[in-house]
Amino acid sequence: MTEDDIFTPNGARSRPPFGSTQARGKVIDQEGREIPGREFADGAPHSRFDGFHFDFRTSTANPFGNLTHEQRLVRLEAIARLLDVAFILPGTNIRYGIDGIIGLIPVIGDLITTAISLWLVREARALGAPWHITARMLANVAVDGVVGMVPVAGDAFDVMFRANIRNVRLLRRWLDKQPRL
Repeated sequence: MTEDDIFTPNGARSRPPFGSTQARGKVIDQEGREIPGREFADGAPHSRFDGFHFDFRTSTANPFGNLTHEQRLVRLEAIARLLDVAFILPGTNIRYGIDGIIGLIPVIGDLITTAISLWLVREARALGAPWHITARMLANVAVDGVVGMVPVAGDAFDVMFRANIRNVRLLRRWLDKQPRL
């Protein structure tokens, strides 16, 4: 008895899927265009999906692919506000965000918010921020992430430090100093 017979009785693995039927009809992409079949130099037909991939930088599948610098910066500011100052503690003037709420989950919450903050730094780098701005942003994220891991004091620090707001301000100040094209 072979291993295939042990895992799949009756030799089901040795048969091609769906018996011996071949696919019929046109292959259509998401935008309704037919994907033409390809043949290589040897004349043998090959899979229509060889080399098929998505390019998210120019594809219509990516809603953020064709944003201007200003639109990207507005998006980063909105995410930073959501993370750091979206809500007001009732009866006080203390503002907090999702970073402070998620940070209440020990370790995992701080890792999640640090990952989102690192994504903001990556976006800043994609906008052309130089290494010294990126380094300061990374330092803010590191301080927020490391101190945020301390059980109760770290959560209070997350609410007061607002690393994401600081990072977007750093990026905005640097972009305002750049010459307009």
